[in-house]
Amino acid sequence: MKCFILLISVFAIACTSKNEIGSKENPIQFALVPGQDAVVLLENGKILEKWISEQTGLHVKVQVPVNFIAVVEALGSKRVDVAVLNTFGYILAHDKYQAEAYLIGVNKDRSEYWGQIITKDPKIKSIQDLQGKKFAFVDPASTSGYVLPAKLLKDEKVKPGEIIFAGKHDSVVTMVYQGRVDAGAVYYAPPEDGVPQDARKLVLSQYPDVFEKVRTLKMTESIPSDPVVFRKDLPNEVRTKVITALKSFSSTPEGARALKELYLLTGFKDCTDKTYDPVRKVLLDLGKEAQDFVK
Repeated sequence: MKCFILLISVFAIACTSKNEIGSKENPIQFALVPGQDAVVLLENGKILEKWISEQTGLHVKVQVPVNFIAVVEALGSKRVDVAVLNTFGYILAHDKYQAEAYLIGVNKDRSEYWGQIITKDPKIKSIQDLQGKKFAFVDPASTSGYVLPAKLLKDEKVKPGEIIFAGKHDSVVTMVYQGRVDAGAVYYAPPEDGVPQDARKLVLSQYPDVFEKVRTLKMTESIPSDPVVFRKDLPNEVRTKVITALKSFSSTPEGARALKELYLLTGFKDCTDKTYDPVRKVLLDLGKEAQDFVK
């Protein structure tokens, strides 16, 4: 009888160990918000995956869900444990599923970014010229590729004509470059050494003259950079280990290069949910709640 009880105990311990978050059988699911080419995200995500595993001793699996909302819903259903998420997506994940931001992206001491409206048409000289024009946004849950530009257009009392959601920033740039739309909305990042770093850079290899052909019509107001978000109920010990690993990711040349390729970031620093109150104000100014954009 004692042997039987002992065997049951050992079996229970073994099962608990196998199912423990961070084990080989139950790795930490780390999602990268799909703002650009999935191949680029996955290639550099593997470098991030390896770094976190080496630094924490935990098994990690990086994934790139199909869109922003898929990341939010996966955080709610515990199919994703950690995610680099766009700011608007975070507001939705926090309000709907109590996900929490603990880190914010940093780019050379800046923890903010902008949206911008871009065009190729020389006849479009101001925001007012977009009235009734064909316009491309990224995704209804994209902060720089929808929410901020939508507020800008509303403030300017401009209503585009046909609206297209292209899904990714590089897709919007491509549509504008090819003349398939009159203008579009994408993220903006300040130039480095005189070289533009905004969303047009994503298609530079396909269209070397994109910076000459496609120009910034107007920038939006700034908002806090993208956060690293943790699902509700993730064990504190696991969260702390992942946070520490992420803070040191850019300490190596390979990590620094991967982080820049992923999200034009140079590192991460601590933040809280209150850091993202300015995004909530933008939604308030639009007369919307986060959920309204995904109905």
